[in-house]
Order: sequence, then C-alpha cells, then structure tokens
Amino acid sequence: MNSVLPQNIGIDISKASLDCHARPAGIGRQFANTKKGYAALIKWIAQWHVERIAYEATGVYHRAFEQALVGCPLVRINPERARRFAQATGTLAKTDTIDAAMLALMAEALKPAPRPERAQNLNQLAELVNARDGLVRDRTALKNREKNLTLPLLKRQAKQRLEQIARHIDAIDAMAQKIIQADPELVRKQEIIASISGVGILTAAQLIATMPELGSLENKQAASLAGLAPVARQSGQWKGKCFIRGGRANVRQALYMPALVAARFNPDLSAKYKQLIAAGKPAKVAITTVMRKLIVTANALIKADRVWVKSLP
Repeated sequence: MNSVLPQNIGIDISKASLDCHARPAGIGRQFANTKKGYAALIKWIAQWHVERIAYEATGVYHRAFEQALVGCPLVRINPERARRFAQATGTLAKTDTIDAAMLALMAEALKPAPRPERAQNLNQLAELVNARDGLVRDRTALKNREKNLTLPLLKRQAKQRLEQIARHIDAIDAMAQKIIQADPELVRKQEIIASISGVGILTAAQLIATMPELGSLENKQAASLAGLAPVARQSGQWKGKCFIRGGRANVRQALYMPALVAARFNPDLSAKYKQLIAAGKPAKVAITTVMRKLIVTANALIKADRVWVKSLP
C-alpha cells in the first residue's frame, strides 16, 4: 500500500555514505557517497512518487549530491533548524539513521518547497565563492600570526604564503568573471547590482553566486533569506530587542564592507544611517539596516530590470 503513497525522503549525507529513510513507507537504506551510490539511490527512489528529498547542507558533500540528483525535488535544510525540529519531537539521540528519519518527518510535516534547479554556471560560481572565502579567512589568520613572528625564516614563509593567497584570489576572481561574462543574464544582473552606490563588481559577483534568487523574490523574502530581517521577541507585555538570525551568512559577509561604504557615500543610505545613529541606535544596528536595504534594493532593481539612479536632492 505504501508503494503508491507519495513519499518524503530524508537523507543524511556524510563523506562515505548516504543514509536514507522513506516516509510513510518507513523503509531505510544506505548507499555509498559515490557515483555508483547515486545511481543506486536514484533507482531506489524511482519506485515511489517522491514529493521531497530533504537533506542538510554539508558543504562539498551536498554539492556533489545535488549535481547527481538534478531533476529531483530537493529540499536543503539548515542543520540547526533540523536539530531543533528533532528536539521538538523529543528525539535527543543523534545518529545518521535517526537524522535521516527526522529529515523525512520534517519534510512531511512542514512541507518546505523544493529548491529550484540551479544552472551549472551558478554552481561553479558558488564553488568559487566558497573557495575565495576560505582563502580570505586563511589570509586574515596568517596576518594575525605574522605580527608575532620573530624568526626571519617564518617571516619569509608567511610573506610567501600571503603572496600565494593573493595570486589564488586573483585567479578565482578572474574565473568568476569569465563565467559571468559568458551568460548575458548574469552580465545584466552584475551590471544592475554594481550600479548601486557602495557595491562593486566583486560584491555583485558574490551576490549572484550566493543568492541567485534575487529578482524573483518579494522584498521581505529577500531580507529574510539573507538573514537580515529583524526577528521580534515579545511575550505578553514584555518586549525584547529585535535581532537577526539564520539566513545565508555568506550573503551578509559579502554585504558588510559595501554597507560601510554605502553608509558614507550612498546619499540615500547615508541619510538613513545618520538618522539611526542620531536616534541612539548602535552602529551595528544601523549597519545591519544598511545591509538589509542594499539586498532589498538589489532585488527590486533586478526585478524591474533597471540600474540604480541617485535620488534627486
């Protein structure tokens, strides 16, 4: 009977294996996290009508999985959200098998919308941006260590490594631009985003890679997806401070420096920043507001297919 019912599949992805659970069939299987394993998995799920395939974001492992299952109704779940759901059901134990079952239950109960398929060039851009972020973190850590070095050998090695990181970052930026320039739609998106005062070509490329949905969202959705929409805290007559959480950290990371620039040189956003500071808001809150306005503006401009124009005084 269960073979004819729509199924929600939960998959826990690890380096070596894919632990799967079909619900309501209640059937679990494990497959190797290899090309042969993907082929066997696709054959296994073909026996049902599958509504969703839920899995957690796991970096390089989930990207290979997504590419192998193109055309399937994939739902990527934030690991923290998945863990909180499991705790809400009273499940405290954590194993790969339990996680797969919980993901299937979560998909069935909450019915998250499957992710739209991403083009191969966007997957490549996302991989480049992730690699670039890693190099930037390495550069920052090395610069911090460099301050405490005293031996000439170590200083020389640190300098050479920093030069190597700079070359690698330049190569990544060049390849990202090559990918963008090969697609007229991406060229136009980059042109629109980079037209916003405070945002440059590099940030535009990062936003295209990390938030390809820009232009297809409502403004509130764009802010929420980036994790820049304030979350209210209220109970009875008590009201706590609003805060941001969740969303895509890499989008916020890409927007932070442009927001600092926009707070000084973008006439519209500079006025808003100064207004918030004058009202006694902390600088961090004011900058977060500027970041939110940047992503909302980019979304609205792409949707309207027009570049940013400075407001008249």
